Amino acid sequence: MTFLEHLEYLRWTIIRSLLSILILSFIFFLSKKFIFNKIILGPSYPEFWTYKMLYKIGIFINKPSLCIKKINFTIQSRYMTGQFSIHIISSFIIGIASSFPYIIWEIWKFICPGLNEKEKKKIYKIIIFINILFITGALFGYYIITPLTINFLSNYQLDVSIINEFDITSYVSTILTLTLISGIIAQTPIIIYYLMKHKIITPKIMKKYRKQSIVMILFISAIITPPDIISQLLIGIPLIIMYEISIIAFKTMKN
Repeated sequence: MTFLEHLEYLRWTIIRSLLSILILSFIFFLSKKFIFNKIILGPSYPEFWTYKMLYKIGIFINKPSLCIKKINFTIQSRYMTGQFSIHIISSFIIGIASSFPYIIWEIWKFICPGLNEKEKKKIYKIIIFINILFITGALFGYYIITPLTINFLSNYQLDVSIINEFDITSYVSTILTLTLISGIIAQTPIIIYYLMKHKIITPKIMKKYRKQSIVMILFISAIITPPDIISQLLIGIPLIIMYEISIIAFKTMKN
């Protein structure tokens, strides 16, 4: 193809990707009851899957503190357009997240003609791996980080006279942010792999600056999560584990 034909193909790649986001966002907008009652508001109910598992674990190890029977907060909408605005925004964000595998596939189709067979196989495996990591990370964020964060913040009180009444915007932004950030952070092994492959970093450098890297990871975790130590550790610890695994994995591949 000529340069202009490449640009035209790229234009349609972008258009199809945007259309997938808009179509899915519209579907999620129409599925208000399911999206909000079952997904977004799910972690605010004691019947949520994570709380049920904690209850079973608490009974098994005789730790009643793990048995969550009530989520100690109420959700309010303090602005006239609050519920409608958050309905649109959340539908759009969930639409973007759900379109992620399709957008990656569109990018794959765009770059595929310029690759040989060996490169195609490598890129194809990487694309599958990216999608698996994103979905795994997002599920980890939704089922582990989010409910534990909500439970901690809802039970945190400076005084018994202070009642936790969260605005719908604050609640939804916390849920979506923690879930999406977890999916994005899960791409870390891919980034480290390519940095190592192109010798930008090496296992020796990673070992040398391990302490500084751990401090940086915890600092980033503190920025991107709500201000509680549990959320920071739930994001930071998996990143530190990935960091160590990357060193071992790269050494193994070289040998």
